[in-house]
Amino acid sequence: MRPIRAACLGTATALVTLLACVPVAAASATDTGSAHAEGKDRVITLIGRLAEQSRFPVNPGGAPAQGDRTVVRSILFDKAGNEVGETAGTCTTTRVENGGAEVCNVTYTLPGGQLSVQGMVFGHLVPGPPPSFDNGITGGTGEYDRARGSVHADTIAPGTRRFTINLKH
Repeated sequence: MRPIRAACLGTATALVTLLACVPVAAASATDTGSAHAEGKDRVITLIGRLAEQSRFPVNPGGAPAQGDRTVVRSILFDKAGNEVGETAGTCTTTRVENGGAEVCNVTYTLPGGQLSVQGMVFGHLVPGPPPSFDNGITGGTGEYDRARGSVHADTIAPGTRRFTINLKH
């Protein structure tokens, strides 16, 4: 199967694109230290800009189908516009009716470690801006080695997403 390159958010790739395209930059100015070292919850807000995206459709040239995959990578920036990391992940279409659904696995590489995030995105096949979504933090490395919590993603411009990472101690 040959990949189909995409320059902007595609319908079947909305989740991955949302995670990779609209991630909001690196740690916010108020974010300091690791969540488990400080013993408290913390919020990190990042902006993500889509860097690469490839679609691997089950039926090349055909309608979206269950099993379509999207691979995405975005560059992450903090509130000041400094590059602080990247996201990389895959999304697989699990449903095409009723706006579609995808299951996504994404890794956020940040200063101090990585976060693993997983969850469903609904409505990625609906025309217009990709939907907002919430996914669960399933683990991490380095200062995020016991990470739990969630990531909320909002599309703020074409190819750009704001990620609000809520880390729980």
